[in-house]
Amino acid sequence: MRSVPARSRLAGRLSRSRTGFGKTWWGRAWVEALESTARLDPNRLPRGRTYARNGAVSALEVVHGEVRARVQGSHFEPYHVRLRVRPFSSEEWERATRTLATTASHVAALVDGVIPGGVEAELRKQSLSLLPGPGELSPQCSCPDWAVPCKHAAAVCYLVADLLDADPFVVFALRGRGRDHVLASLRSLRAETGSAGSLPPEDFNVAAVDRLASGVPLDSVARYPGESHLPEPLPLPASPGGPSPLIDQLGDDGPIDVEALRWLASDAAARALELATAAGDGALLLTEEEDLARIAASRIGDPMFDTWAQSLGVHARVLMRLALAWRAGGKRGLVVLEAEPGRAPEMELKRARAAMARLGPGTIARGDRVTHGRVGLQLRWGGDGLWYLLRRRGTQWELQDPPSADPTALVGPNVGPRSEPVPSPRRGGIAPRWLDEWDSGELGDDDDEEFDEDGLDVDP
Repeated sequence: MRSVPARSRLAGRLSRSRTGFGKTWWGRAWVEALESTARLDPNRLPRGRTYARNGAVSALEVVHGEVRARVQGSHFEPYHVRLRVRPFSSEEWERATRTLATTASHVAALVDGVIPGGVEAELRKQSLSLLPGPGELSPQCSCPDWAVPCKHAAAVCYLVADLLDADPFVVFALRGRGRDHVLASLRSLRAETGSAGSLPPEDFNVAAVDRLASGVPLDSVARYPGESHLPEPLPLPASPGGPSPLIDQLGDDGPIDVEALRWLASDAAARALELATAAGDGALLLTEEEDLARIAASRIGDPMFDTWAQSLGVHARVLMRLALAWRAGGKRGLVVLEAEPGRAPEMELKRARAAMARLGPGTIARGDRVTHGRVGLQLRWGGDGLWYLLRRRGTQWELQDPPSADPTALVGPNVGPRSEPVPSPRRGGIAPRWLDEWDSGELGDDDDEEFDEDGLDVDP
């Protein structure tokens, strides 16, 4: 049995045109098999992607012919998910390994962690396929949802695509044989033709090679023998430098966006100084989605924001929502923005309810959220000792204000003349004037949230 920990991904409701799950061709094939399975009822897929990005999947393991995992939904106990893929028979494995062993480049690619692009076509000639085709995935979940797949099974499927990207031998395990078994069979077949040298030896220590490949400390090879010390480093500047003057020599009518290049250079300098002064991680530990939210936060108020978002293939309103959350709370703000309802300490809930009661009747508490549907405000417990205030805009909640340990401090500025009812979600909501200026069009299915009559988001 091979156990593989699930990786957490950021919740960011970006458009389908952005890079998502499955970056290799075999990872994409897995996602296509999932979405083909859900063709009759695809509504659970967007929520499944959110679950996968939010880290709702745990205890993910891959065994022969099956993936098992637990998925935390809105209920206290997690649901149990199983994805079954038909394992090859012994005769099918013999045909598959002989097909792979015939071509030295196929073997070399597998050792390097790549499934060669032509191998599927060759296997199809043998009536075989490593990757599951439409209808071959068999998801099962302990939740009461009748959809196939449900959102919990969809979340596990999306994370399996990540595992396949990282290790193509996961698909071999799903077909019934692990890495060692496959390589031993290929080694044996290559030896029959005198070509076993294209495979690592049986005692090949993959972990040791991985450690060597990670490198050695630079100063261990850069010092001259007998050198007792290195010169003192130059003093660090107080602020990052500006972009190189060479950028200004680029013409605006050329293929390069000069303004974008200038901004990237300035951002890189600021991040480098942050690393050099140990003031932060220089955004190196951010995911792609988190870094996009960070960059977008710096462009709030830019009249070209919607044009920039369109060039990225992201709906401007979706990107602005993430940017506002990043500006308000950084990485934690993004997590709170997209998190499923959870639980908050009872004492904290009492404080939040008391704070919301100052706005008048209409307060509803659920889990870790206290909502005033009439005014369009919601307090969410962040799990970090802080409360986050979200404002309803249209059919969505937006995080615009920094968090606070005191919910009254967050709600207080909204008490009084400002405590007016917001329009119905279907007729728009409260928002800064500049935010309305760039907002236009309707959101896609992935970006919508359902609301009940009290303005609460509903888990479909």
